[in-house]
Amino acid sequence: MLLPFRLDDTDVAILESLSKDGRKSFRQISREIKISTPTVKSRYDRLVSIGLIKAVLPVIDLGKLENKTGQKLDHIRTNTIRNHGVKITKEMLIHLKCDYCDGPVHGKPSMLRFGGFERFFCCTSCRGLYREKYKGRIESLSQKQ
Repeated sequence: MLLPFRLDDTDVAILESLSKDGRKSFRQISREIKISTPTVKSRYDRLVSIGLIKAVLPVIDLGKLENKTGQKLDHIRTNTIRNHGVKITKEMLIHLKCDYCDGPVHGKPSMLRFGGFERFFCCTSCRGLYREKYKGRIESLSQKQ
């Protein structure tokens, strides 16, 4: 099942930058990969919206910790925690699920943008039903911008 979102060089650069330090600001990333800060933010938001980025998590230096008996935890390798040894490339495809029916999205998704969010649907019917179900929330979030 091939889906329409293919990572490009910009997406890969953002993901690689965040994998080195997830605390970087959008401005730091934009300077590093030489694109505008709003572009970094919109690309990051899209990667979160489609579910590729689930969380920005700390990489813990276990060598700085010790248990209650004073034993250091530096014998646990931190490299195995980070990135799981997966190399992210622009050839990878992202599998999307419909934000209304939870079914697979084939081809180009139907999208709904509001309040800084993007939602993806398998068809215009699901998009309409989602809009109807969450009408109040959508209006509220749209007004806050």
